[in-house]
Amino acid sequence: MEIQELDTIPHIHHQETHTHTHTGHVHSEASRKQLINRLSRIEGHIRGIKNMVAEDRACPEVLMQIAAVRGAIDRVSRLILDEHLSECVARAAQQGTIETEIEQLKAALDRFLP
Repeated sequence: MEIQELDTIPHIHHQETHTHTHTGHVHSEASRKQLINRLSRIEGHIRGIKNMVAEDRACPEVLMQIAAVRGAIDRVSRLILDEHLSECVARAAQQGTIETEIEQLKAALDRFLP
């Protein structure tokens, strides 16, 4: 069972928009679908790693696959942050709520970054 590199989905493109009423954020349907697709691939990759451990595969092989998942998660995180900055923070600046948006982003980054 060979597990491949996960970063094969193109960068998010903004097309149609959809409002999430629980957060007030607006994100494109295409962006959401691409992020969900990436996360589903990561989920499958993690199941593959679990199977590798169950099959008693060599530790270096398992560690290499964990590194691939970590890289894929980092790329998803970067896409989410990029979209947040270009869409949500820009919109907050236009609406006059930039201070609140920046404070929320700082709080999230404090928990996200080591």
